[in-house]
Parts: sequence; structure tokens; C-alpha cells
Amino acid sequence: MTLVSETTPIRLRDYRPPAWSVEAIELEIDLGIDSTEVSSRLTLRNDPQQSTPLRLDGEGLELLAISLDGRKLEAHGYRYEQGVLEVHGAHDGSVLETRVRVRPAANTALEGLYLSGSREHGFLLTQCEAEGFRHISFFPDRPDVLARYTVTLRADRERFPVLLAGGNPAGSGDLPDGRHWARFIDPHPKPCYLFALVAGRLENIQRDYLTTDGRKVKLVIWSEANVIDCCHYALDALERSMRWDERSYGRSFDLDVFHVVATHDFNMGAMENKGLNIFNAKYLLADPDTSTDDEYRAVEAVVAHEYFHNWTGNRVTCRDWFQLSLKEGLTVFREQQFSADMNSASLKRIEDVALLRRTQFPEDAGPLAHPVRPAEYREINNFYTATVYEKGSELVRMVAGRLGQEGFRRGMDLYFERHDGQAATIEDFLSALGDANHIDLAAYLTWYSQAGTPRLHAKGEYDAARHEYTLSLSQQTRPTPGEPDKKPLPIPVKLSLFGRDGQLLPLHTDGEAQGDGAEKVIVLDRATQRFVFKQVASSPVPSLLRGFSAPVVLEYNYTPDELALLLTHDADGFNRWEAGQQLAMLAFDTLRDGDDSVACRAWCKALAALFEQDAMDNALLADLLTPPGEIEFADRQSEVDPARIHAQRETMQHRLAEQIGIDALLARYRALAADAGEPRLDAGSQARRRLKRCVLELLALIDAEQANTLAARQYSTASGMTDRLAALSVLVRRRAPQAASALAHFRERYADNPLALDKWFTVQAQVPDEPALAVVRKLESDPAFTLKNPNRARSLLGAFASTNPSGFHRADGAAYPYLAERLVQLDALNPQIAARLATAFNGWQRLEPLRRHAAQQALESLARHEGLSPNLSEIVGNVLKH
Repeated sequence: MTLVSETTPIRLRDYRPPAWSVEAIELEIDLGIDSTEVSSRLTLRNDPQQSTPLRLDGEGLELLAISLDGRKLEAHGYRYEQGVLEVHGAHDGSVLETRVRVRPAANTALEGLYLSGSREHGFLLTQCEAEGFRHISFFPDRPDVLARYTVTLRADRERFPVLLAGGNPAGSGDLPDGRHWARFIDPHPKPCYLFALVAGRLENIQRDYLTTDGRKVKLVIWSEANVIDCCHYALDALERSMRWDERSYGRSFDLDVFHVVATHDFNMGAMENKGLNIFNAKYLLADPDTSTDDEYRAVEAVVAHEYFHNWTGNRVTCRDWFQLSLKEGLTVFREQQFSADMNSASLKRIEDVALLRRTQFPEDAGPLAHPVRPAEYREINNFYTATVYEKGSELVRMVAGRLGQEGFRRGMDLYFERHDGQAATIEDFLSALGDANHIDLAAYLTWYSQAGTPRLHAKGEYDAARHEYTLSLSQQTRPTPGEPDKKPLPIPVKLSLFGRDGQLLPLHTDGEAQGDGAEKVIVLDRATQRFVFKQVASSPVPSLLRGFSAPVVLEYNYTPDELALLLTHDADGFNRWEAGQQLAMLAFDTLRDGDDSVACRAWCKALAALFEQDAMDNALLADLLTPPGEIEFADRQSEVDPARIHAQRETMQHRLAEQIGIDALLARYRALAADAGEPRLDAGSQARRRLKRCVLELLALIDAEQANTLAARQYSTASGMTDRLAALSVLVRRRAPQAASALAHFRERYADNPLALDKWFTVQAQVPDEPALAVVRKLESDPAFTLKNPNRARSLLGAFASTNPSGFHRADGAAYPYLAERLVQLDALNPQIAARLATAFNGWQRLEPLRRHAAQQALESLARHEGLSPNLSEIVGNVLKH
């Protein structure tokens, strides 16, 4: 490790194994809110091939004592500056002891050791990923240094009755002056980013669990006393996750106790610290009165995600932060598999692809584009992105599809066998999968090293005389920052062919008389390729990229009638939805061009027919009735006018509502509302609530007065948050007369519930068009608003800037300097959150000229501001690049 400045990039090609590693670390931590002392004892190992001095990371530490091999070091024996401690005279087997002071209450960045909540009632906790441990103690803070941890915590018993750290409990007891201690030993070597501690007044619920290999494990979830009853669903989800991982991957938990802790002050969603997961309360607490159906599914998914990290991230970790997707993309894929098994596979696939298109595709299309495995970074916290997570998951899915279920399991077994207890690379991962199946997967490395979303061009030609259908495929990836030239990628395309009567056709390739079934995967691995299907009786309609078999943009010149056929007949739930999305895109394009829109009529007619089918699944119907979002529509335009996009999308929905008809919408709404009762969580009940919201939103477009009355009644009678928030959203977005009283009631009812109040802020921040900025400014004066809490900042500023295009991108550009001002304020408190919110400016270059000029001015002014953190300055600098 070398001394680097804040602006010096870290490059993948410069990776070297650590010159110094740590065999074991013993920590003794005397906890206090204003001052905590951390004593560390490191048993060091030196690579004999490297003769560099011992250098350890440490930022913001007050060094109180230092000794080497039992000898106190004088000033000339070490040097501590610019976040690095350099020690002279260390050798292989040396023991370095340090004692430092840190100040948790002053730590507003929520990185390292900090205070969550108030001084009187809050508790202490840590967040060390990616580079937080250097804010706690001196250490080679990199993921390829794995050590065994022994941690002893000491604190005042009354103020901190609960003391937790990672690993297994190894003793506890009383100390003089009302203090006590607790010790934890982790038998598994781990990187320092997985270190964690928690200390404070917390309550718990717990359950005994027996793994398939016979280990008795105590599962314990901790929270503050007033919300402990909201943790039962998470505990159930944890047990489901453990059973699923044992069954699907053969992986069991490996400690005697598994602690999970909820906090309202957290920069991330959750953290997989070994044996002591720490969760943003948003993804752990759930009850019907305060949580929506979507939030219940999110709790289940995030609990599973963090648990699955125990093997894909903890037991096998990353060699360096360039390999971040090795743990995150892989674990997102495992989480998605789990959620699909627990719920509906088709609906889960729709949800995941919609998220990818809404978050990652725009990232790939703008100045923040980067590969899943970037070649360099300046601030690693800025690379916890949709590209690393969501696109990374899609790359794993592609490979898993190539190998098949059994082949992928064989590959994962070999991966764990080879690399358990190691820090691995993406090459290691692909090699294990390939070796287990005697396949060379090296070509997929290009997916990891190349930014941008490939565009898959497809063209079909039917030869009636020969009864042959030829599918021509080509690929193109547009230039991205620093990557003008792109290589061809292996793109698996799962497909079927439909007759014009809506029936699936058998696929015959290479003269196979019996055919290859009705579904096949072909792989485009060159710039262009042709695939010939024989014995095709008539001109077919291709169903391409079934299940979204590759993260690409498909370009095929479908007619509206062909898309309507797939929307009506395709048995693949995802591709049925996808046909509707593509038909909606055609409708949008023709409406934009002033056409009477054959495509819009076809879209409305097909969906109206599906609306009348009693057998249609309610949840799938709700998804089919929902056109692409404004962000997806904007991706199709070279010059973006968000207000026009918003208006045009509403025009489409208005025509759909008219096609279905007021009577049909009212009848369906009343039938769904009549079934409302206690908010059950079974799939059928959730599906009915999902469709009810969709129907109410359509009604509001063609009969505002009646829809407002129904929404107000639904709000007042709702027995759970899903129906209550859906009704509130309709009232607020439509600026109904009843909105003010509903908002006031919600604010009073949930005054003491932070997660519910976040929803109150968000629903108002998403008011479309120009009024949104005034609403957001007014909400800043609410006593409950603070920039110090990440969830609260995201609920207002994040919701406004990132999920409300027509509101944020006002024609006069007034929201741009407003957000820039808030980013400066937030950066002084929490650079990570400021940097993430700044990504709302991504894509400003594609705005129409007036908005583009205003955004550029705001960004340039922000970039000139003195004292910006490396986090925020890197994002702003990258966003400004043309």
C-alpha cells in the first residue's frame, strides 16, 4: 500500500498483494458517546518478496500510545500523517500495539463508530464497508487482508446494557464503577470491513435454529424497545432464507449466534458484518399499519441478501474493491432467486428488469457510466451503484442460464470449495463455474470490463417457398466515457416463435426432424450472425429475449398487431409484460409525433380486452396496465423535455382509461374494495391491493371527482398502509380538495414513526410538474425534517430529484441551484449521501437546451465550491464531463 492523495486514482492494473497482512487482531474498546478508546494488538505477517515498511491506514484517530514487540516507540520510530501510520523496525511475526481515541457523537458521516439517535436514548454502532475501519483503529484497510478477531467491549452497564460484536460470545462480566464487559471471538478470518459492534439499550426477539449439518444457532433480532414488535416478520424471513440457502446451495450458517440490529441512522440498506448484521430500519421493521406490501417484500429480500452474503461475500470475499460485484452482483442474483421462489417468478422478473431500466440503463447512458468491474476509482463509496449491483446480477444470471440449474450449482460448489476463506476475483468465479462444467467462460469477462448497454438489433425474414425463417442479429454498444470502441459480447437470446393465431411453433434448426421444442437459447457472440429455422409453415412472430435473457436494449421492428398478439398470447409472463411495454413505447413515439396513433389504439384495445378476463392474475394485470415510466421514455429521446414526457404519458393512460370505460373501472374497483379487510400478506390479497391502486389511478384520469371521493373513503377506512398510502398518493398527485386533510391526518397519526413520516415526505416530493419545488421547500421547514438522517434526506431531496423528473427538471431550471445548495450543506455532514443524491444530475447533457444550460450552470457553480469532499467532487466532476 502506498501513500496517495485524495485525488490520485486507484487502478486495477496496479494491484499488488499486501506487503503486510495481519494474522490476528485483538481489540479492547472502552465505549463512550463523546470519547471511545480503542486498543489494538496486531500480529503481523510480512511478504518476504516485498521489503516495504509497515504502513497502516488510520483517519481521524487521536494516537494515545504505540509500541512494537513490547517496546514503546519514540517519535522517530513512526510517522502518522495523511491518513497513514508508517512504523519502522517491524518484521514478520511482530506485534504492534496502539491505543487511539475516536469521537462517536461528532461523527455525522456515519462511517466508522458513531451514535445513532439522541445522546440520551441512542446507541453506538459501526459501519466499516468500504473503508470505515480506518476511522476506528490502525489497520491495512483492504479486503484482501483477512484476520481472526478477538473483541472485548467495556462500557457503563446502565447506559450500554447490550454489548455486541461479530463472532461467537466468549464471556462477559461486571467491572468496578458500574461498568461491564463482553468478549467475542470470530473463528473465521475476515477483512476489516466486516468488523462490527453495537452498544446501547436495545430489546430483542430470538429463536433457536438447527442447521442441516446439526449446528444449533440462536437467531436474535435487536431494536429499540418501541419497535421490537415490528421485527417478527424479519425473523421469519431470516429463517426462510437460511432454509432456502441450505436447500438451493448447500450452505449452512457457521457461528453459534446470528445477531441482526435495526437503526434509523444508516447510509446503506444493510450490512452483512460476520455474525452481526446491521440494518437500516427501513429494511427490517414491518407491520401492517406502517408497511406497504412492497416494503414487506423488500424486508424479506434484504434480510435474505445480507444472510446470503455469509458465503458470497464473507466466507469468500473480494480480493480488492474492483471485484465488488463478485459479492454484490452475485448476492443480488441469489436474493432474486430466493424472492422468485417465495413469491411469483414472473412478477419478480418484471420488478427486477423495471428497476434495471429505471436506474442502471440511464447510468450506462450518461457520464457516470462505468463497467461492472471498473478500471479505476478515486472514492470507492461512489461505486456502490446500480451497475455493480443490478447489472452485476444480470451477468451472473446470463452465465447461470448458459450452464443450466444443475451446472450452475456444480460451479458454485467448486467456487466455494476452492476459495473458502480467501479473497477472490471475478476470474476465479468464472473459472470455477467453467471448470465444473468443462466450459470456457472467459468471453464473459468482457461484460465485466466494458461499460454501456448493448443494443441488440434483430430482423426476421420469412421464405414462404422454403418454409424457412431467418433471424438476423447484430449488436452495438455506444461509446461511453473513456471507451470509444466496444468489443462484441456473448449475448444469449432465449426465443420462441408464434403463429399468427397465437400458437407456439416447434423450432427446427440444423435440419432436426423432431425439432428443438418451442423455446431455445441462441448465443450472439459476434457483431452479426444469422440463425435459420426450418419447417416454419407461415410467417411467425418472434418472442425474443424471453425472461430478459441478457441486459440489452432489443430493437426489432414489430408492428402494433404483432406486439398485441404477444401481449395477448405469450405464456412467458415477463415477455407478455415486455410486449406491452414495447407497444406502449410505440404508442408514445407516435403520440409524440402527432400521429392519431395506431399503436396507442392497439395498446388500449389489447389491455381493455385483458381487463375483462376474469382469469387474469390481478398482480400481472396491474403491471400490464402500467406503461413504462417517464425515465424509460426519456431514454428514447435525444433531447429530453420532462414536462412534455409527463403530459404525454398521462395522455396515454387517459386513453387507456377511456377504452376500458368508467363503468368497468368502477365495477372492478368496488369488487376489489369489497374484499378489503384485515391486511393479509398472502399473494392473492397483495395482488388485489396492487390492482386496486392501479384502477383508482386510471379512474382519476377520467372522473376526478368520483375518484377523489373513493380515494378519500379508502384513506379513512384503510386497515393497512398499502391501501392508505395508495389513496393518499392519488389525492396528492391529483391535487384533490381532500388532500390537505388527509396529509394533516397522516402527519399527526405517524408523528412518532420515522419510517411512516418518510413516506409522508416522499408522497409530496413526487407531486408532478412545477409546483413540486415549492412543496419541497415548504417541507424543509417541518420540524421532522433534517439532513442529518440519511433516510429523511432521501425521502425528500432524493425522491424529488431522482424520482420526479417533471418536478425536478422545471422549465426555468430553478430546482438545479436549489439541489446544489442542499448538496453543499449535506456534504459537510455526510459526504456519502451527498454524492449519491448528486447523481440526480446524471444525463443533464440530453436535456433540451434551456434546461441543459441551467443544469450546467448549477453544476459548474457546485464544482467551484471550496471544501467539497472527495465523494461529492468526484461525482460532480464526472457528471460535468461531456
